[in-house]
Amino acid sequence: MAISKKNQFEPGPEDGNAPAPLIAITSVVLSMALIAVGNGLMFAYIPVRLGAGGFDPTWAGLIITGLSAGGLAGCILTGPLVRRVGHARAFMVLSALIALSNAAIGAGPLPLLWIAARALYGFSIVGLFIVAQSWLNDAVANSIRGRVMAVFYVAYVAGLGVGYATLAAVDIQTAAAPLIGIAFTALSILPVGMTRLAQPPPPQAASVALARAWRISPVGVAGMLAVGGLSMAIAGFAPIHATAKGYSQADVALLLAAMPVGTLILQIPLGWISDRTDRRYVLIAAAALAVAAGMLAIGFDGGALAALVVIYIVWDGASESIYSLASAHAADRASKNDMVALSSSLLFAWSLSGFLVPGIVTGLSAFYGTHAFIYVAIVIASVFCLFVLWRVVTTQPVPTTETGSFAPMSAQAPLPVELAFAPDQQRDS
Repeated sequence: MAISKKNQFEPGPEDGNAPAPLIAITSVVLSMALIAVGNGLMFAYIPVRLGAGGFDPTWAGLIITGLSAGGLAGCILTGPLVRRVGHARAFMVLSALIALSNAAIGAGPLPLLWIAARALYGFSIVGLFIVAQSWLNDAVANSIRGRVMAVFYVAYVAGLGVGYATLAAVDIQTAAAPLIGIAFTALSILPVGMTRLAQPPPPQAASVALARAWRISPVGVAGMLAVGGLSMAIAGFAPIHATAKGYSQADVALLLAAMPVGTLILQIPLGWISDRTDRRYVLIAAAALAVAAGMLAIGFDGGALAALVVIYIVWDGASESIYSLASAHAADRASKNDMVALSSSLLFAWSLSGFLVPGIVTGLSAFYGTHAFIYVAIVIASVFCLFVLWRVVTTQPVPTTETGSFAPMSAQAPLPVELAFAPDQQRDS
């Protein structure tokens, strides 16, 4: 029996909490936007600092691989952490670990220490997203959940852009960047520490069932495998390669700051189209655009910065769009009883690919140079494009009248996986 809602901000029909005021919901969004500023700065700072110190680019690749390994651990261990201490304390613990990671980076360019520090960061940031998004999912009703999550993603991506751009004003020979990262991480704790937003009930244990998820949506699982690698390859290795090619600190900051613009610009029109047709057509278009942009990145590699900025805006935006489109397509094909296992499995597929691909790129870079990531990204996007095309030819689409609504997402922000923090439509009995 479905339980009716009295207020669109009610956290959950079974917890008996008072309606969540908008300002309380904003506290979680604001916290993640603040932490994004520091995160973006550190993403940009590490490869540039290593390059300035004369370290081989392979070290920067190993650091990205360590980050991805930590993210995979966060995918698995966040649920038990939240069950033990609750959402608010888990958020503060994970934020403190990010601050500790930044402090280790501030100790100076020690690559082995930095690998461990970024692994800790990867664990913590994935955990933070799971905690924050599940908290918001519990706090808002179906009627506005899509809009709230869209604001959440846009706020985080915008924060990353600000952090990337901040690199241009930082003296990388000092510990200024890690100190700024620590400051923004500390600031991010304040809104959550003072929030009146009620905590959801303890989550159940979520299962990962890739075979079941594949039966529900092969394109959805393939999309997560593709975009996990694409996101980590492009966002992770672009600053490494740009630094190795001799672009200045300000150039790298501009390139990275511009890339999130593509995510914000391309997702809305692609999502609007996907709501009105077979989403797989739009996935094919996004993957093909990613392939074309990757080829242009090869052609203009080392050339005029202005041309590269435009290319990387399109490249990053097309790749990131695969994330949200594949997620929406998978949800279209799942029943409400499948959603928790499907979401957990998609997150695991994304995390697994995000761990394996950086390792592959790092190994190839040691032999073929830092531009190897471009070729790896082109191969991934091409294979995914052909796979989706094959699925279009061999299977029937979901009728547009039965699909859900598209919501913008970014692969820089893990899926809004409930980890059994089921939104209200899944709690109906």
